[in-house]
Formats: sequence, C-alpha cells, structure tokens
Amino acid sequence: MHIPDVVAWSLTVLFALLAVPSVYRLVSLQRLADPDIRQMDLAELLMVAAMVAMVSPLGGPIPAAGWQAVLALMAGWFFVAALRGRRCCAVHHTISAVAMLYMITAMPEKGMNHGPWLTMSEMPGKLAWPALAMVAIAYFAFDVLKSGFTAARVVKGAPVREAIVARPVYRAAMGLGMAYMLIAAI
Repeated sequence: MHIPDVVAWSLTVLFALLAVPSVYRLVSLQRLADPDIRQMDLAELLMVAAMVAMVSPLGGPIPAAGWQAVLALMAGWFFVAALRGRRCCAVHHTISAVAMLYMITAMPEKGMNHGPWLTMSEMPGKLAWPALAMVAIAYFAFDVLKSGFTAARVVKGAPVREAIVARPVYRAAMGLGMAYMLIAAI
C-alpha cells in the first residue's frame, strides 16, 4: 500500500483530531461515575494513536510488535466484556481492535523489511488474506451508515460543544478511516 504524502499527512491530522472527543470525555468530571464509558474512551484513544502511527509518513514511536500486543490485549478485554453482557460497544471495539491487529500483522512481506517501526503508508504490496479485509470493510461500511444515522439524530438540535464530542460522530469518522485503510491495503 502506498498512500500519497498529502493524503497521509491529512489523515494523520484528521485521526489526531479524533482524539479530542475521547480526551474531553475522559477529563470531564461528569463522566467519572461510569467505568464503561471511560474504558471505551481509553480504547478509542488507543485506536486513534494506532491509526496515527499507521498513516503518518514518519511512522510511530512504538514498534509494530508493541501495537500488536496492545491491540491483542484490547481485543481480549472487550471480547470478555462482550461475553459478560457489557455494552454492545464492546463487540464493536473487539472487531475494531482485531481489524487493526490484522492490518499490522498481515502487512506485505516486503513491508516487514522496513524495520520494527509501523509505517504502513509507505509499504509496497498488499495485505495478506484479502478476504478478511473485505469482511472488515463490509462491517465498517455498515457501521458507518448506522453511526451516521445515529449521529444525525443526536446532533440535531444539540449544542455545538455536545455535537462535536458525540460518540456516534466519532464512531462514523473512525469507521470511515478504518475502511479507507483497509481498502488502500488490498
């Protein structure tokens, strides 16, 4: 996968901006009572950081193996949460973490010669097992539509500050980014 520098830098900035709603919710004193929301926000921050590392032409300060460990732990955490009957977002976070773990793990063989740093925007070739990428693309496309409709309902009539940090807006934007990265990689 090769992403042109202009697109890679634009995505880097856009993904970094997606951290704002999660940071806002994490530091907001009104959210202290619900640990599920804090877990989801922390997961979203980790996902944003991993996406920034993936698309940034500079690469990330954490080696690919480090991201694999973080994403595997996150997928396991939310998988267990889903089994225990926690929020439906646990399933979404599990799928998202597994999709990102797949993107890092199934990098083209030639791309592994770039060293330990995660710089997917400069990798030659395609992801291994493209059928898995197609399934993930279909999931994220469906989730973007669903989240987009939910976001439209939530944002309608809401104050600007609340609309900007609405979880469905973030989820739709992150889903678009995930789908783009998968499409660019196959």
